[in-house]
Amino acid sequence: MEAVLRNLFLPKKQAVIFALKGVIAMAMALTVALFLNLDRPYWALVSAVFLQIRPESGLVAEKALCQIVGTVIGGLFGILLLTQLISYPYLALGILGLWLGINSTLSALVRQTNFIYGFAMAAVTAEIIVLLVIASPTTVSSQAVFSIAQSRMSEIIIGSICAGIVSHLFWPVKVKNGLQIQAKSLINQTLNYLVTELNIQGSHEERHQQIDGILATLGAVNEDSSAVRYEGPKGPGRARAANQLSQKVLSLLALIQIFGRLQRSHTKLMSPLLTQLFTQLKQVLANIAQANSVDDCIEQVKNLRRELTEYRANNSSELPFESHMLNVSVDITTELTVLLRAYRALEERDTRLLNAPSTVTYRDPLAAIIVGFRTVMVFFIGACIWVSTGSPAAIMIMILPVIFSIMLARFPLIVLRVVLKRIMIGVVVASFVSIFYALNLLAYSGGQLEILILVLAGPYFIGLLLLADRETLPYGLGFCIPFSILVSPSTDMSRAFSIDYTLSAAMAIFTGVAILFWVFHLITGPSAQLLVHRIFKATHQDLLDINKHSAPIVWYNQRMADRLLRLTHYDQGSQSRAITDLALTALNLGHAAVRLRSVCENVAGKDLKYFALWQHALADAFLLASKGQVDQRFKHACDALYQELVCILGESQQVEAIQGMFMRINLTFERSANSIKTPNSLL
Repeated sequence: MEAVLRNLFLPKKQAVIFALKGVIAMAMALTVALFLNLDRPYWALVSAVFLQIRPESGLVAEKALCQIVGTVIGGLFGILLLTQLISYPYLALGILGLWLGINSTLSALVRQTNFIYGFAMAAVTAEIIVLLVIASPTTVSSQAVFSIAQSRMSEIIIGSICAGIVSHLFWPVKVKNGLQIQAKSLINQTLNYLVTELNIQGSHEERHQQIDGILATLGAVNEDSSAVRYEGPKGPGRARAANQLSQKVLSLLALIQIFGRLQRSHTKLMSPLLTQLFTQLKQVLANIAQANSVDDCIEQVKNLRRELTEYRANNSSELPFESHMLNVSVDITTELTVLLRAYRALEERDTRLLNAPSTVTYRDPLAAIIVGFRTVMVFFIGACIWVSTGSPAAIMIMILPVIFSIMLARFPLIVLRVVLKRIMIGVVVASFVSIFYALNLLAYSGGQLEILILVLAGPYFIGLLLLADRETLPYGLGFCIPFSILVSPSTDMSRAFSIDYTLSAAMAIFTGVAILFWVFHLITGPSAQLLVHRIFKATHQDLLDINKHSAPIVWYNQRMADRLLRLTHYDQGSQSRAITDLALTALNLGHAAVRLRSVCENVAGKDLKYFALWQHALADAFLLASKGQVDQRFKHACDALYQELVCILGESQQVEAIQGMFMRINLTFERSANSIKTPNSLL
C-alpha cells in the first residue's frame, strides 16, 4: 500500500510520462475504433493497455507485431472452427479448449514475454470470437461469423498500432538505452565476481549473491536483445553485440570457477607461481572495474594477455597444474577482451565480432504440458459456469483468466499468489469506479467522443501510474483492463443504465481471477527436484553432443544460459547452493571438453582412440555427480587418454597441461558429489 500511495501522490517523472503516453494511445485507439463503427471498441483499449507494460519503442514494436500475428492466427482459427462446428456448440467449446491448451503449452516453451503474449493473443482472439457467436445462436450465419471475427481482429490490431505509433512519436524511450545500462551493470557484476572468486577471503554467500545478480541481469539482456533490432538500422548490430556479450560472460563464469575452487578447496596445489598469477590477475580485474574508459580496460587486458603468453612461451613448468592454469589465464584475458569490445559495439558498430546468436530457451515438455492443462482447466470451469447460468456476463470468467494463465505461468507460485491477489484488488476498485463514477457520467453523454475521453482519461491515468512500477503493476493491470470492459465505451452508452449487467460482469471477472488463483494453487506442476534432474539429464546429453557442432562453445553457451537461470532460481532456498555450483561445473565441463578436443586434434590428429570414450565418461560422471555419486570410470578414461597422448607426443608441456586438467576435473566431481549429498541440498 505504501508503494501504491507513493506512485499515486508522488509519482516519478518517468511514470507521469508513461501514463500520459498510455492515455494518448488509448484515446487514439478509441477514436479510431469508433470512427470505424466497431461495436466493441473497448477491446482496442485492452489491446493498448497490454502494450504499455514495457514502454520502450523496440519492445512495443515487437509486442505489437507478436500481437497482430497472434490475433490474425487466432481469428482465422476461430472462423474455421465456427464454420465447421457451429451446429455443435459443445463440441466447438471442447475444440476451443484444446486450442487454448496448445497455445498455452507452446507459450511455456519460449522465454521472451512478447512471444508468450503472441501465443496468448492467438488463444484469446479465437476464444472471444467463438464465445460471442455461440452466445447468440439465433443470429448465427456465415456472414455474422465473419463480421464478428473481423471486428474483434480489427479492434485488437487498432490498439496495437496506436500504442506503437504513440510509443515512437511521444517521448520515445529506446531499448538501446536500457540495454546499455544493463550491459554496463552486467560487466561490472562479472568483474566484481571474478575478483571475489580470486579473493581467498570471499564468502560463500557473497559469491552466490553475485552469481544470482549476474544471471538475473543476463536474463534481462537476453530478453531485450531481441527487441532492440527494431530500433533503426543499427538495431540488429546492437542485438548481436548483446548476444556476444552474454556469450562471453558465460565463458568467463566457466573459466573463473577453476581458479576460485582451486585456491579454496585444494590449497596444497597452490604453487608460488600460481599464487603470483592469481594476485596479478586480481589486480588487473580490480583496475578494470574502476576504469572510466572501455579503451583503457581493453588495453590493460591486452597487456596482461601479452605478458602471460610470453611467460608461457619462455618458461616450461614441471607441474601439470601450473601449465593448465596458465592456459586458463590466457583464455580469461581473451574472453574478457571480446566482452569489452562487445560492450563498446552497443554504441559503435564492430563488424568483426558481431556474429553471436541469441540464447536458446530451455524447453521442458513436461512443465509445458502442465501449463497447458492448467489453462484448459480454467477455461472449462468457466465454461461450465457459463453454460449452467446462461448469463452473458459469465463469458468474462473464461476470457481474462485465460490471458493471465498464459502470461503468468512463468512466475513461481509464491509470486503468483501475490500478483493474483493484487489483480483481484484492482478488479474490485475498477468495479466501484465504473459504477459510481464512469457510468454515472457516461449515461448522459450520448456517446460523444469528447466526453468519453474526458471521463475515462482520469481513471486510466491513475491506473497507468500504478502500471509504470513493477511493484504496483498488478494493481494497475487489475484496474485498467476490467475498467475498460465494465465501462465498454461506445457511441451507444445505453448499457451504462444497466447496473445489474455491470455488477454481473464485475463479479464474473473477479470470480474468474479467483478460480485462476486456486487452479494455480492446486495444479503446481512438477516438483523443483524433478525439474532439476531433467535439466541435468538434458545437460548430460549436450556434453555428449557438444563436439558435433561447428561452433561448440557458442552452441553450448546458448543452451546453458537459460538453464543456469532456472537452476539458480530453484536453488535459492538452499543453504549449500550445491545445485548452483553443479550448474557452473556443467558450464565449465563443456568448455573443457571443447578445449581438450581442439588441443588433441592440433597435436595428435583426429584418430585418438580414447577421446570419444573420455567424452562419454565425462558426461556420465557429471550425471552421477548430480546424484551424489562418484565413478572411477572417468579417472580410468583420463588415464587411458593421457597414456595415449604420451605414446604419441611424449611428456611434453601440452600433455602435462592436459594431465592437470584431468586432475582438476576429478577433484571437481568428488567435491560436487559430496556437496550434493549434504542434507540441506535441493537434491
